[in-house]
Amino acid sequence: MLRILVTGFEPFGGGTVNAASLAVQRLKTTARCNLELIVREIPTVFGKSAKAVEDAILEVLPQAVISVGQAGGTPDIRVERVALNLDDARILDNEGNSPGDSLIDPAGPVAYWATIPVREVVDAIAKQGIPAFISYSAGTFVCNHVFYSTCNFVAKKDMPIKVGFIHVPYLPCQVVGKVQTPSMSLDCIVTALEAAVEAVAESIAGG
Repeated sequence: MLRILVTGFEPFGGGTVNAASLAVQRLKTTARCNLELIVREIPTVFGKSAKAVEDAILEVLPQAVISVGQAGGTPDIRVERVALNLDDARILDNEGNSPGDSLIDPAGPVAYWATIPVREVVDAIAKQGIPAFISYSAGTFVCNHVFYSTCNFVAKKDMPIKVGFIHVPYLPCQVVGKVQTPSMSLDCIVTALEAAVEAVAESIAGG
C-alpha cells in the first residue's frame, strides 16, 4: 500500500478559515485503489508545526509528504521547489512567536530542494484546467519552516520519503471586502491537490 501524508494549516492571522486545511480535509483518492491518503491539520506555530509533521511521519510511515499552506495574494497554485533554512516572521504565529533572521537548524544546510516531482505536479494540475506554477520561495513564515524542517528530518534519518510543499490561494469568502485580491474556489483547490497527489503517487510507483 502506497501512503501519502498531506498536511494543512489551521487558521491564522485572525482568520476563521484556512483554505489549505479546508481543502486537505476534502481530499479523496479514486484513481488509485492502492493509495492510502492520510490527512492532518497542523498548528500555525513555529516548532510545533514541524513536530506535528514529524510525529505523523513516524506514525504512518508514508512514502511522501505534501504540506499545504495558504498564500494570500497569489492567484494560482504554487508548487514550491526550495526550502530555506530561515525563520523571519513579519506577523505573529498562533502563539505569539515572531522569530527574525533565525536559522531553523544551525547545523543544517542553507536549503533543500523539494523531492516531489514539481514539474510533473504543475503539469498535472494544469491538465485539470487550473493555473499552477513552480515557485522558488516558500517565504520565511511557518510554511517554509515546516517545509525545511520536514526535509531536514527526513534527510537526517535517511528516510526514503519524498517531500514537497504547495501554496494555495485564498477562498472567495476570504477576500470579501478586499479590493482586487485574487481567490480560487474550494472545488478548484481540492481538484488541484488531488492531481498533485496522483502525480506524486505515479512518480513513486514508477520508481
